[in-house]
Amino acid sequence: ALSGGQGRRRKQPPRPADFKLQVIIIGSRGVGKTSLMERFTDDTFCEACKSTVGVDFKIKTVELRGKKIRLQIWDTAGQERFNSITSAYYRSAKGIILVYDITKKETFDDLPKWMKMIDKYASEDAELLLVGNKLDCETDREITRQQGEKFAQQITGMRFCEASAKDNFNVDEIFLKLVDDILKKMPLDILRNELSNSILSLQPEPEIPPELPPPRPHVRCC
Repeated sequence: ALSGGQGRRRKQPPRPADFKLQVIIIGSRGVGKTSLMERFTDDTFCEACKSTVGVDFKIKTVELRGKKIRLQIWDTAGQERFNSITSAYYRSAKGIILVYDITKKETFDDLPKWMKMIDKYASEDAELLLVGNKLDCETDREITRQQGEKFAQQITGMRFCEASAKDNFNVDEIFLKLVDDILKKMPLDILRNELSNSILSLQPEPEIPPELPPPRPHVRCC
């Protein structure tokens, strides 16, 4: 018989992520952006979350389409005074989640303002998802599901769903469907041959935004 630790199988190191994707969450103050992120990444919910100052982020690794993907999720502040900071994160985002609160009409009325930010700073091929959050507060609803669907239909390629970070309803589906849509749009040659260029190195995550990109000439919607 083998003695000591020789008889034990060595643990295999975890397979590194094939590549990373950056997703940003935007929307007005108090709509539950941080709650959605923390429910997805940590499966936690804070009833009285503090407002995000500038930008925060979380990391979560998921597996889809046979690929191991490290998601870098940026949670942006909803206050206008932080727009000059948060706008720098749009360009590198492959997916953008735009959130409003179904119980606060003013957060829905702010959606065109956020679309202007997307049109000005985001990549044209970024996947867009509109989320009506706080479905657990159905009795206080001010925005119907039909209103949310109608807004999303006006934007080319934008999906729509309603969710509840508190009840953990549709939260995983939001992020996983967004990632799946991103992967479906990527050319096969990139998925097969260029993943090595996107492998996430074991360097500290960035703490400051990248250099602000120039405005793009094309406007997504009118």
